[in-house]
Amino acid sequence: MNRYLIIGLSILTPLSALSALSAERSPKPNVVYILADDLGIGDLGCYGQQKLKTPNIDRIAAEGIKFTNHYSGNTVCSPSRAVLMTGQHPGHVHCRGNAGRAGENSMVLDPEMTTLPRLFKNAGYNTGAFGKWGLGVTCDVGAPNPLTHGFDTFSGWKSQVIAHTYYPTSIVRDGKEVPLEKDEFIHDLIIDDAFAFIRRSVKEGKPFFCYIPTAVPHAAMHAPKELHEKWRKVYPQFDNLIGKYGAGQDEACPPVINPIAGFAAMMENLDNEVGELLELLQELGVDENTIVTFSSDNGAHREGGHDPDFWDSNGPLRGIKRDMYDGGILTPFMARWPSMIKPQSTTSHISAFWDVVPTMAELIDQPIPKQSDGISFLPTLLGEAKRQKKHAYLYWEHRAKSPDRAVRMGKWKAVVQRASKKGRKPAKLELFNLEVDPSEQKDVAASHPEIVDRIQRIMKKAHRPLPKK
Repeated sequence: MNRYLIIGLSILTPLSALSALSAERSPKPNVVYILADDLGIGDLGCYGQQKLKTPNIDRIAAEGIKFTNHYSGNTVCSPSRAVLMTGQHPGHVHCRGNAGRAGENSMVLDPEMTTLPRLFKNAGYNTGAFGKWGLGVTCDVGAPNPLTHGFDTFSGWKSQVIAHTYYPTSIVRDGKEVPLEKDEFIHDLIIDDAFAFIRRSVKEGKPFFCYIPTAVPHAAMHAPKELHEKWRKVYPQFDNLIGKYGAGQDEACPPVINPIAGFAAMMENLDNEVGELLELLQELGVDENTIVTFSSDNGAHREGGHDPDFWDSNGPLRGIKRDMYDGGILTPFMARWPSMIKPQSTTSHISAFWDVVPTMAELIDQPIPKQSDGISFLPTLLGEAKRQKKHAYLYWEHRAKSPDRAVRMGKWKAVVQRASKKGRKPAKLELFNLEVDPSEQKDVAASHPEIVDRIQRIMKKAHRPLPKK
């Protein structure tokens, strides 16, 4: 049974305090979880972006709550998504690095686990995923895919590697590969499918979980032609640049003239579609009881001609994708739920992707899966800071062998970046006080040996070796 009721002027009141009242229980909330790909925290207006506007994405924060200490599941795509789907932290989850092409199926989820979509399915929701799965090939017969983990429907790229281009040869719908014309922009087709799923669910009178892991703004800076041309006029000085992406690519990835304009155009296109989503929810009469969240799988990238320095994509933070500094793992997160979340709220609560599974479990009255390492942040969403539990620490590791590692423990942040290049000094633990040094510039490990010792013990405890194959 839902633990909260909506009464009067959208005032949130615990059920225990209303036991004598004859108010009706609110229906199950719909959930839309939008996951951008390699979007830096500084790429959005509500987090400080100055060179382009994202008014519709910003609206989620303005009409809801914005998190300032929300961390991704990892510093690259697949392991971050594995954390999101399982609720396991990076030292426990099976996937700890990207594995392209032949190794892609090594990233698939454990079919015995109760994953995020399975939670919703068990609660009677329609479930749909639309975009970049990132955890194996989506149309392998007999192999785990989105449909085997609780999604009723899936529309998107065939594989993580092919998701580097927005002009692939096919789209996968419900496990079947459908050929595309040469000039069909897959992202917009995927969003159309997501909107159709929402319409269908409302027509059926069923609550829905709509997961939109868009590939924007990763890899090739492909965008709709008219928007790209618009931004080329804004930044003509970059017309001599050609953005290329071809590393490990299974399909042709067309080059982009002026990738600076391409990035701005793809971001405007995504923002426009978020606006269309919010309008659709209002049109269908489900806006008040639909939670819309927006986040990113890790920090900003430097591929396909994208220039995170020009866009100040990581804001004041150090590092980008593949780094364990906050620029690689501190991500935007915002949530809008008009009937329940107080507008213009901001929280510094420290949370991470592995908290999403228990948060959604509490929201829809499902048991938290046994494998989960997370803590529900539903109290924070609902403005109930006093009952919000906190993590003793957050832990990350990237790569199975000689991993990069990081720990967030209150104001303290420790980073160990492995020495992977010839001639580099051996890896060492750096310690930063984020209260006074959010940019992680001053290593204070030598001054705090007791904190270093605690964190080293945490790193040892949090790491679970992967089973040998």
